[in-house]
Amino acid sequence: MRPIALSRIQSNLIFRDIAPPSQQGQALNSGLADELVTMAKGREITSSSMLGAQGWVEKCCVQFAAFIVADVNCGCIMASSNTTIRRLQQTTHHITSDVVEPTTLSLVHGGAEPALVDLTLGELLDEQCALRGDKTCLIVPWTGARWSYSELQHRSRSLAKAMLALGVRGGDRVGILAGNCEDTYTATEAQYALDHSGCKLLFAQEAYGNYNNTQLLAEITPNLSNRNNLGSLKSLVMIKGLLNGFPTYDELIDAGALIPNEVLKAASMAVSPHDICNLQYTSGSTGQPKAAMLTHHNMINNAHSIGHRMSFTPADILCCPPPLFHCFGLVLGLLVCITHGSTIVLPSPSFSAPAVLSAISSENCTALHGVPAMFEELLSIPRPPTWSCPNLRTGIVAGAPVPVPLMERMVEELNMREFTSSYGLTEASPTCFNAHAGDSIHRKLTSVGRVLPHLRSKIVDRNGNIVPVGTRGELCMAGYSLQKGYWNNPDKTREVMIRDEQGVVWLHTGDEAVFDQEGYCTITGRFKDIIIRGGENIYPLEVESRLVAHPTGLILRAAVVGIPHPKYGEVVGAFLLPSAPFPSQDARPTDDELRAWVREVLGRHKAPAHIFWFGDAETGMREVPQTGSGKVKKHVLRDVAGRIVGGR
Repeated sequence: MRPIALSRIQSNLIFRDIAPPSQQGQALNSGLADELVTMAKGREITSSSMLGAQGWVEKCCVQFAAFIVADVNCGCIMASSNTTIRRLQQTTHHITSDVVEPTTLSLVHGGAEPALVDLTLGELLDEQCALRGDKTCLIVPWTGARWSYSELQHRSRSLAKAMLALGVRGGDRVGILAGNCEDTYTATEAQYALDHSGCKLLFAQEAYGNYNNTQLLAEITPNLSNRNNLGSLKSLVMIKGLLNGFPTYDELIDAGALIPNEVLKAASMAVSPHDICNLQYTSGSTGQPKAAMLTHHNMINNAHSIGHRMSFTPADILCCPPPLFHCFGLVLGLLVCITHGSTIVLPSPSFSAPAVLSAISSENCTALHGVPAMFEELLSIPRPPTWSCPNLRTGIVAGAPVPVPLMERMVEELNMREFTSSYGLTEASPTCFNAHAGDSIHRKLTSVGRVLPHLRSKIVDRNGNIVPVGTRGELCMAGYSLQKGYWNNPDKTREVMIRDEQGVVWLHTGDEAVFDQEGYCTITGRFKDIIIRGGENIYPLEVESRLVAHPTGLILRAAVVGIPHPKYGEVVGAFLLPSAPFPSQDARPTDDELRAWVREVLGRHKAPAHIFWFGDAETGMREVPQTGSGKVKKHVLRDVAGRIVGGR
């Protein structure tokens, strides 16, 4: 999966929006019209199609609030468990089987199964409760919480009533300032997110991890007690701790008890599956962050397809370290589990390799998600004496380019023989391509699988023409999962979502890829990260993979960037993270040895001209700088490299 960069402004602050489509006039509707679908009513949902929404607000698990709030703020907690879904019937040209016929052009169509469902998050939760209300859906080892589906439904409805009592209505935005990540952000950054989204209600906690939130909250909420305050933020509720007399979560729940069930049901009935329920912020590394407008329909169906590719069942137990503020944790983790009636384990408030290992063993997990950096750390520490993972079989490694040696170790050391490689981006809710659990190891090592059902993909050249199979170009996506657009940013929306001559809206990803004859996709690079040395394109991932595979085993991670050069335009610069501290400079491979290692396979021009080691004084960094979602901050590395080279 292509990394989805989140600046610190998004690291812990998630905004859920539930404005109906009529209020988003500038957004491009990439749902029904772009997929040329018709509605087919009257078919009951099957157990394999059960999806649900869940959240986590109370003292045991703050970040689960993101989903409860999204759910109930949309008014989508339904009183009935007999909801009839509407299956979407695709046009003939859109329906294809998973057997991909050889083709000469880089244009692929997903299959028609599993069928799309047309439900809100609340309706899905009700359906799951009707099927397996007593089954455990959530385990939080660090708090002791173990919630059944029925418990989650009860807490969701209580919070829904509480927010109705506070005046929250359809179209309002609700933010959560809480962390399952150690990073935080400044008051200026937080204020931007609040103002940009038009946030009306903010849930916050006084502290999380080692960070105290008191000063930040004091700076962003000074006017809440002023009746003449004209800002969008009207209310703040403290999930944990006390601050300046702001109401607590428990007090809010008590107030909601006075709201009749009929009022909640009426609010629920007003919500459409195609309403926006999530403002998911994307990369802010090259400018202000953009908020992708995602709907119930987007996220539910994407999660369902992902779980289908993983062969998920109610018996599966997923250990999910990725954070809920990112689509990885939210859709690929939380919603995939609810889709299939499975159990999710949230091992720690911020990533902790020992906590993840403990959760895998103690909860007998069958699946494990993570970004490459998480798996690298897991594999670098010793296993506890009593540790075991007899049932661990699958999971997804995504969020950043994945070196082949890392995937091989996942299979050999964690027994994840059914792991699935994946690719996606926030604007597509997020997954576009995913391997099948039964695909060969070779396929998983060399590709991100095939396009998901009900989606289409093409690879185009710089003029927009579809290129032949085997030719690199820009990857484009179309289908039900595309965002409605960027919140309050129609210009950026038009830049990436382009309607073709047939009226289909295509999302231009900015990623370079190549298809093979069977429709498998390989991501070859991010266009902005490609290094152009003397007119030759160099793809960082291939150089990074070669460096990590050095026979000494002393290189844990590699990050390759382009460094300006007066003759060649750019040359290769490599930042290396050792697998363990070196006792001396002589103990590590020399620069010339590493260049020779790269040249053996990739050619002379791809060998790093400059090599830097994390932990050295000249870099000023001991760890790889990365966003909360696990993406390497290559713009930071380029700046550091430029400073070092310029001073030599």
